[in-house]
Amino acid sequence: MTIKSADEIELLRENAIIVSKTLAEVAKYIKPGVSTITLDKIAEDFIRAEGAIPGFKGYRGFPGTLCVSTNEEVVHGIPGNRVLKNGDIVSIDCGCQKNGYYGDSAYTFPVGEVADEVLNLLKRTKESLFMAIEVALAGRRVGDISAVIQEYVEGFGYSVVRELVGHGIGSQLHEKPDVPNYGRKGSGVKMPVGLTICIEPMINMGVKTVVQDSDGWTIRTADRMPSAHFELTIAVRKEKADVLSTFRYIEEVLGSSSI
Repeated sequence: MTIKSADEIELLRENAIIVSKTLAEVAKYIKPGVSTITLDKIAEDFIRAEGAIPGFKGYRGFPGTLCVSTNEEVVHGIPGNRVLKNGDIVSIDCGCQKNGYYGDSAYTFPVGEVADEVLNLLKRTKESLFMAIEVALAGRRVGDISAVIQEYVEGFGYSVVRELVGHGIGSQLHEKPDVPNYGRKGSGVKMPVGLTICIEPMINMGVKTVVQDSDGWTIRTADRMPSAHFELTIAVRKEKADVLSTFRYIEEVLGSSSI
């Protein structure tokens, strides 16, 4: 683990705000009939206009600025000519880099009129993220985050993806420690002041098992049931986590239709 200085945390905050605003810009265009590559282009143009560069594009060979994952796709969907349809949900995961540090955030959006049971999956996944942030305090352990998420969502009959986890963030997009969304309270590494992590529950309506597509990137649920994904970046403090990224800009765009 690398502990960040106050100056480093401010650089991370700058990037976190850029990705937060990028997701809000993309949110303006999420509707039936729009292609995922259109959303990707909007995001890339916005990030570059902010003086940053896309954090995902070219990362380990990934071709897009955004990961765009619909319905049963959990994460890492590749933007392309696919068109969003009424009733879809779409996870948009966005990263950027500026001044040597990264930003990373994700939000799952409804497209048009979405079934109530699917909207509940989104709502409860997002709630589990904020519950986890409340226990991300200095002296607590990563397993406390994991346990809160798992206990909450499994209470609704959902399942937690095992193969994909949250992570540290800094001058690298993915740093130690891993931050699983399942686990035992009191387990894992102890979190110090100045640790910066991305908490990102990935929650399935059906089974926890996932499979990878032949494209080498897209991860989807084995039973083709919907999956939700929300992510924020925080800096660990003693009494309350410093949340570096935000959904506020997204919610301003979505208004009363926000999850």
